[in-house]
Amino acid sequence: MFRSDEVIREIKFHDSVHAYFVGYDLDKKYRWQHLAQVIIRTLPEFAYGLHEGTTTDNSNLTDKLREAAKALYQIKGFKDISDRLKKGENGLDDDIEDKYLKRGEFGELILHLLLRDRFKTIPLISKIYFKDSLGHAVHGFDCVHIEVEERTLWLGESKLYVDPMKGLSALIKDLDDHLNCEFLEGEFSLIAKKVHGVGNGVDEYNQIIRERDYWVKLLTSTDYSKTIEKIKIPLICTYSSDIFSKYFEEEDADFKNKYKDEIKRLKCYFDERLNHKWKDKLKIILILFPVMDKNELVKILHTKIEALQSI
Repeated sequence: MFRSDEVIREIKFHDSVHAYFVGYDLDKKYRWQHLAQVIIRTLPEFAYGLHEGTTTDNSNLTDKLREAAKALYQIKGFKDISDRLKKGENGLDDDIEDKYLKRGEFGELILHLLLRDRFKTIPLISKIYFKDSLGHAVHGFDCVHIEVEERTLWLGESKLYVDPMKGLSALIKDLDDHLNCEFLEGEFSLIAKKVHGVGNGVDEYNQIIRERDYWVKLLTSTDYSKTIEKIKIPLICTYSSDIFSKYFEEEDADFKNKYKDEIKRLKCYFDERLNHKWKDKLKIILILFPVMDKNELVKILHTKIEALQSI
């Protein structure tokens, strides 16, 4: 889909944890630009979902990229971090209070990229697509995707942190805040209304989603004991790791061992602190994505996406 396999590598663990990383080029330099490019490829689909179809020919590709970049900067607080960066302020520390300044939408972009390319899900709805009409995000989850063959709903959460343990703690808090009957009832009602109407006249969307009534029924059911069986929860933490400043060859045995040790340690940290009342029923997929420097990634992406707005 977005050819992320050309840039992002995966080390297999087991079904409940997936770990990714970006390696080095032939000059043993971290592949910052390639990573940014593959993330930016997701922009049009992330912004518009499949609500307007998937066909984008070369004649309107530039327009779509520009419109998607502008749409991203209409999200509350997103431009604030860009302004801070221009002023030379940090503004990216894990402890700042504003969740938008702390996370932006880049964590969601990375989640969308990996779900589409590696888990083969389909976006059921895009919150940015409806932002202008609603004036706020259409749902509290960072993504709402579906897996057609398994007929499962994927409700994702993302964090982009310097410290992975703080990121994992924030993901656990999101689970507590969002995985309860009261929250699900409100969010599912909003999503179901949009699924009902969005595809009218868009044959391609209707064909991709298929069985629209099934998804609406799943979203509007109040029997959460059965609904939860059809839900998967991908949680991604993208974070800074000093491994990439200590090694310069991804095939290095020491690099691989250190990487695996770090992932195992973080998985243990997550498991020890996960105490959600439904944890035995939830199908949680933990996605860990260490990068050389989370702040540097944010700066590069802001620079590139701001430039797209004027092409």
